[in-house]
Amino acid sequence: MQINYREPAADLQKRIEIHEKYGTRNIDEWNVEVLNPQPGQSILDVGCGAGKQCFLFDKHTQGQAQIFGGDFSEELLGKANERLAGLGSKNIHFQFLDFNKPFEFQDGKFDIATSSFAIYYASDLKFTFSEAYRVLKPGGRLFVTGPLPENKKMFYDIIKEATNKAIPPMPGSSRFKGEIFNTIDSIFDKTELLSWENPLIFPEVEPFMEYVQASLNEDRKLWTDLFNNAEDYKSLIGSIEKVAKAWHARDGKLVMTKVVGGILAHKK
Repeated sequence: MQINYREPAADLQKRIEIHEKYGTRNIDEWNVEVLNPQPGQSILDVGCGAGKQCFLFDKHTQGQAQIFGGDFSEELLGKANERLAGLGSKNIHFQFLDFNKPFEFQDGKFDIATSSFAIYYASDLKFTFSEAYRVLKPGGRLFVTGPLPENKKMFYDIIKEATNKAIPPMPGSSRFKGEIFNTIDSIFDKTELLSWENPLIFPEVEPFMEYVQASLNEDRKLWTDLFNNAEDYKSLIGSIEKVAKAWHARDGKLVMTKVVGGILAHKK
């Protein structure tokens, strides 16, 4: 399945900042809790972005794990390496990684492979997850997180009310419990689905609208069914803001709950 998708780094960073500021839980900390990486282990983070998960793994293992982060965004890798240079850590490595191509690692190199809100955009899921299986050691684990179908219900409800249109299928949430889970389950020896929730509480409409704009940006190529040009986009944002203000006036706040799935897979 070819997915016409791009993630502008600025939009991704804006949504991460909003999650951290208005959320009540931290998904990166959940990843650490689930996997509990140990000193001496070797870890791969696929779609590492600016390296946040890698740095948390490093902190948890007290700098005693070998950690590799890979991403196709040179801009985000630049941010990761900039932070790495400031820390001076020698056990963290960032490199270009296109998960639609063979991973440039030897067989059985890693104890843990992770991917948070990234790898499920692969064109060929079976190929990509087979590569993850290949580079894991016997006994290794893969942990993939992504949105479940019930994710951000309030967000989508406001958009539907504002536009009177159906929400276009999202490549993550529309496939996570089905195609993505089933593909991983067909490759790995044991697979389980975990779930995690994070309510984002917006006391005002403005930060919610910042989230909306960072999500609906036309450069992401996910929402183009709702607008055709810059004028359409401006009108769409205005309509969404009008509904959001009405919901806020009614409830005194806006609460958007992130509902995330985690697929934990084991290699014998």
